[in-house]
Amino acid sequence: MKTVFTRASGFVTSSFIVFAFLFCAGVVVAQTQGVPIPVRPQDGARDPGARDPNSPPLTELEEEMRAKHAIKVAEKEHEENLDRAREIGQIGKELQKCAKNSASLDRDFLKKVERLEKLTRKIRGEAGGEDEEVKLPKQPTDVTSAIAQLADASETLSKDVRNTPRQVVSASVINNANVLLELIKIVRGYTRQL
Repeated sequence: MKTVFTRASGFVTSSFIVFAFLFCAGVVVAQTQGVPIPVRPQDGARDPGARDPNSPPLTELEEEMRAKHAIKVAEKEHEENLDRAREIGQIGKELQKCAKNSASLDRDFLKKVERLEKLTRKIRGEAGGEDEEVKLPKQPTDVTSAIAQLADASETLSKDVRNTPRQVVSASVINNANVLLELIKIVRGYTRQL
């Protein structure tokens, strides 16, 4: 009787293991079937905001959500541009103070000039501008006058950006940015001579 009981429990145990294995395999198969694997487009292959032409049309709620998201992104970019403009005005003032307080222009001065150039290029790019030849009405004759004009141009650009609404492309901002970049080139030329 003991051998029958051992054989029966062995059979039940084996059956249970096989059943558990088949059950787990079935669950795995059920979870993986019918699930499309998303294919990520390669960098630059597609606009992230573009829709797939084969997808169903957006509902009103989805369109509203997209519009709100686009507005938030535009507002954030505008705020960043305003921050850049404030920093440009501040750097212009600091550069003028540095030039008045020291006889020679140090490394800190040159770093501020580089930062000013970077911020100005970014603002010009956001406004849709490009490199253009600029004729300065009053060409600076020395370092002091160049830095004074640079500070004034920085303040002018800063005010212009702050006064321009988010939805407006301003030719004035682009022109003022190009004037400031031209003055930066002139100041760099004078600092190399020192």
